[in-house]
This record gives sequence, structure tokens and C-alpha cells, in this order.
Amino acid sequence: MRISTKARMNRLFNKGGCLDVAVDHGVCNEPSFMVGLEDMAAVVNTLVDAGPDAIQMAYGQADLLQNRPERDKPALVMRIDMGNPYNDQRHRVMWSMLQNHDEPIIGALEMDAACVVVNLFMLPDEPELFRQCVENISKVRAACHRYGMPLMIEPLVMLPNEVRGGYQVDGDADKIVTLVRLASEMGADIIKADPTENPEDFHRVVEAARVPVLVRGGGKEDLKTVLAKSAKLMAQGAKGMVYGRNIYQHDNPRAVVRALMAMIHDGADGDEAWDIYNRG
Repeated sequence: MRISTKARMNRLFNKGGCLDVAVDHGVCNEPSFMVGLEDMAAVVNTLVDAGPDAIQMAYGQADLLQNRPERDKPALVMRIDMGNPYNDQRHRVMWSMLQNHDEPIIGALEMDAACVVVNLFMLPDEPELFRQCVENISKVRAACHRYGMPLMIEPLVMLPNEVRGGYQVDGDADKIVTLVRLASEMGADIIKADPTENPEDFHRVVEAARVPVLVRGGGKEDLKTVLAKSAKLMAQGAKGMVYGRNIYQHDNPRAVVRALMAMIHDGADGDEAWDIYNRG
């Protein structure tokens, strides 16, 4: 690993773990995702005060973090692609594209990001969407190697839209492991993976990745359930989480961050994390 890549990885993984709070949902063009993100300056203020390891943002909002003067603020993870698989209704044409096709990581370099993240969508009967994602990753991987930028790949195996709408997560361990293995073979430095339906199978995802795996949060759930499931996934070898709505749509994001950070960095189990959350 190049020194510049390692230095950026060190900014993300404090003591080997990482909580990345995702607030890059504006690129999904889905109204329900925007609840809680109406005032992005206030969101960033809250999160910086809470102190996660990283905040995941797109280029157009990243200045709200990177213009801040604090030396110990969270690292920036930059989303550099966008697509339309998150909407409730299936589109006639499904697509995923880089936000800057010619120089895909130039914005991340400009904003001093510690990492970039790109999707790898696997939707039923959408081979062209999958091909676009592979092409995107190939282009980004080359740019990341050139400039020493860590690449986070987000392999997403989704159910048919008619099953639950909005292309919800398919928790089939065999499908997730297979797509994670592809992401690893394409050169991921970090993998953001969906949880397996049975958390006890998640070690297979970790073994297939051969790089640090962060668990993707997906939709909002009851917090006590989220903490209990997160503890099981950490026990299977996850290095942390990339959670969004389960943090920023919560009444007390700071307390949620504290609970998750204790789990990632201090080994708290689900019950201990719940107690930390309740202490505020």
C-alpha cells in the first residue's frame, strides 16, 4: 500500500475501527431520505460535535465539513457516483454514473477526502446497470491508484422492486458473499456491505473481502434492535459501520454516535451500547 493511501486509511480507522456517518443521500433523489437533512450546516455541526470517525458526503456539501477549523474533526468520505435504484417506483431505464466521468476523484482530492465510495449494484434483470457499475469502478480504481486514494466499494444485492419497493436489501448470504468477492477482486481497499439475514453468517463476508468491512445500515429501524444486530456483526469481524438514517433521523444523533463508537472502539456489546445511549 502506498504511503499516501495508508495515511488516508489511518485517518479513517482509529484503533482499527471506523464509524462513518452517511449524509450523502441527496444524490439518491428520494424525498424520504431527506427528512433530517434539510439544514445540512446544522447536521454537520451536530455530527462534528458527536465525533464519529468519518462523515460521508457528496462534493456539493463537503465544504461544510472541510471549511471547519478543527484539527480533530471527522475524516471526509466522498460519494463520487449517483444512480436511480433507490426510488419507490421502478424506472424504465436504470443507471449509475460517476459525478465526474473524466476525472472521477478530482473533487475528492480538492476537498482532501480520506476515501471515495462507489456503488456496485446487483438488481434483478438489470445487467446494464451492473455493467455501468463495473465500468465506473474500473475507472475510479485506476485514478485511486494514481493518487493514493483509498477506494470503498459498496456492493448492493437488492430484491426486486415489486417485493418491497425501493429495491430493498436482499440478505441472502451467498449473493452478498459473491458480490463482495467481486468487489475485492476489483481492488477495493474498504468494503461497505449489507448485513446478512442471519448475522452469524457475516464472517463469510469478512473472509471474502480480505480488506476492512464496514456494515451498511440501510433503512431506519428501532435503535435497540440496530445496536443488538450491530454487536452481532462486529463479533463476526466487521470493522465498523456506515450508518445514515439510523443516526441523522434520530431525535438524539449525538447519543447514537456515542453508543456506536463505544461498540466499535471499546468493545461494548448491544446492551452496554443501549445503556450508553440512554445516558445521552
